[in-house]
Amino acid sequence: MPERPQSIESVFFAIERAGFAPRGAFPLRVEERAGPLADARAVVLIGVAGRSGWDAFASSPEARDGADDPLDRFSRRVIGGLAQAFGAVALFPFGGPPYWPFQQWARRAEPVHPSPIGLTIHPVYGLWHSYRGALGFRQALDLPKVDPQASPCASCRDRPCLSACPVGAFTTAGYDVAACVAHLRSVAGADCMGRGCRARRACPVGVEHVSRPEQAALAMRAFLRARDADASHAGSLA
Repeated sequence: MPERPQSIESVFFAIERAGFAPRGAFPLRVEERAGPLADARAVVLIGVAGRSGWDAFASSPEARDGADDPLDRFSRRVIGGLAQAFGAVALFPFGGPPYWPFQQWARRAEPVHPSPIGLTIHPVYGLWHSYRGALGFRQALDLPKVDPQASPCASCRDRPCLSACPVGAFTTAGYDVAACVAHLRSVAGADCMGRGCRARRACPVGVEHVSRPEQAALAMRAFLRARDADASHAGSLA
């Protein structure tokens, strides 16, 4: 029998014990209760915050077996196990359809905001966090309120994230994906590939939570694989 959660704190504790970081929770609106979430009343987000969540993955079988998408497979296994234990629905920001609105959900669960380079910024972790999945609960749960906070970007006058990219991929007009990808595939892109996006590293918020090089490199490789998959899909539709 699945374990009925006693409180949101018990759910957060189980997420931490499994190696991830709890990333807040929010109640579902009536109109959102459809499909896999038809019986759900609350959603709890799960992810990585700074380096919290990396060690569990780094020591996992998925990290060492050499197969593709190790972090996605690790996330499915661990978050799927939590869902089974709680009788909840496991939801993921990858592998759709369905494509769940994780960025919108994040703003309802935590005091996060869009940044000038498109990534969601957290007041503590800056740009060094991610969402790896979520649990949909049939129980309403007693959810903590999200304290509204202004975006750290609102008081950032220099906005170094917009000037740090070696190929100027980020501007107030948007994100030049093609220029970014071409740079990453070049010899000159080795720094971004090995240590993470230079624009992301330029952000002064949460610098103490910057990803380890191996963590950043995994994210960059996943980014390029996703672009390859998009290109392949587009080509199949041509």
